[in-house]
Amino acid sequence: MKDPVTLSTGITYDRDCIEKWLFSQKNDVCPVTKQVVVDIELTPNHTLRRLIQSWCTLNPSSGIERLPTPRLPISKIEIIKLLKDSKSPHLQLNCLKKLKAIVIENEKNKKLMESVGAPDYLAWILTNMENNMTSLPPAGEVSGVDEFVSTGADEVLSILHHLHLSPMSLKSLFGKTGEFVETLTRVMERATSYESRTYAVMLLKAMLEVAEPMQVTLLNPRFFMVLVQILMDEISRKATKTTLKLLITVCPWGRNRIKAAEAGAVPVLIDILLDCKEKRVSEIVIVVLDQLCQCAEGRSELLKHAGGLAVVSKKIFRVSSVASERAVSILHSVAKFSGNRSVLREMLQLGVVGKLCLVLQVDCGRKTKESASEILKMHSREPHRSSPN
Repeated sequence: MKDPVTLSTGITYDRDCIEKWLFSQKNDVCPVTKQVVVDIELTPNHTLRRLIQSWCTLNPSSGIERLPTPRLPISKIEIIKLLKDSKSPHLQLNCLKKLKAIVIENEKNKKLMESVGAPDYLAWILTNMENNMTSLPPAGEVSGVDEFVSTGADEVLSILHHLHLSPMSLKSLFGKTGEFVETLTRVMERATSYESRTYAVMLLKAMLEVAEPMQVTLLNPRFFMVLVQILMDEISRKATKTTLKLLITVCPWGRNRIKAAEAGAVPVLIDILLDCKEKRVSEIVIVVLDQLCQCAEGRSELLKHAGGLAVVSKKIFRVSSVASERAVSILHSVAKFSGNRSVLREMLQLGVVGKLCLVLQVDCGRKTKESASEILKMHSREPHRSSPN
C-alpha cells in the first residue's frame, strides 16, 4: 500500500486499487465483506500510512524510498461548498471552473459529485441563467452581463456532460414538469458556443432515453424546430448523429412524428442523405425518415422534395441491411397510403421496380420481402387502371 484508505465497511485498501475497483470497473460492493458500498467517500487511514512511511525510512538499504504524503483528495464538504457558492453571482464563474476541474480529474470525483446532488444544483443554476437572459445578441456581439452568463452556462453544460450521469440522476433532471428540457431547448436555440449546443443535445438524448413515455409525448413543437435547426447548422458530426438518434428515441411516441414533420425535418433529412458519404449516418437518417413516413405529414413532405423518392431508392443495397429494410419500408408506406397514379409512375421511372425485384431474390427479412411484393402488385395493377378501356 502507498495511500491506505478505509471504506464505509471498515476494510482498508490501497487508494488506487479500491478506486479502480469501484469507479473504473464499476463494482458497488466491498471486495472483502461483499457489502454494498453506500458511501463512496474514502477515509484516509493516517495511522497505517505513517507506519508504512516509517518502515520505508528504516529500510533504505533495501532500495526502499520513503513514500511522500499523498495530496488529500476532494471531499464531499468541499464540493457542497463550491456548489452553494456557485449560486452567488460574484463567485459563480470561479466556482464552476473549479467544479469542472474536479469532475474531469477522475471517475471517483464524478461519482462523489453525483452523490451530493450536483446535477440538480447545476440544473437549477442553468435554468436560472436562461430565465434571467431575455435576449442573446448574435455571435461576436455578446458583451457585459450576457457574456458572463453565456460563459457560466458553457461551464455548467461541460460539467454535466463530463459527469456521465446515472439513469437515476437523468430522471431527476427531467423532473415532474420537464422545465429543464425547456432550458436545454433554449440553450440549443440561443447559445453562441457550438460545444455547448452539442452538450445540450447530448444531455437531452440521455434524459429522454430514460424518461417515461408520457413525458416524451409532452415535448412541444418548438423542441423539434430547434432539433431541425441543429441539423441545418451542421455544428459537428457528433451533434448531427446525436440529434438523429434523439429523433429516433422520441418520434414513436404520441404525435411526435407529426411535430417533427411539421417542423421541417423531412426535407432537411433528405438533403443530409443526398450529401452524406458516411454509411452509419445514412443508415440513421433512413431510420428517422421511416418513422416520419408513418404519418401523412411525413409522406407528404417526402413527396414534395424533388429528390425524396430517388435518394431513398438509391440507398437500397448501398448502405447496410438495416438501411435497405427501412428504405423498402418507406417506399411501402408511400405506395400504400399516398400512392396515387403519379407517385407510382415516378417510382417506375426511378427504377424502384427493378430494385424491389432484386429484394425478392436476396436474403432479407420476411417483412421486407412482403412489403416489396405488395408494392410490385400495386405496379402490376397500374396499367389496367390507366388503360382507355
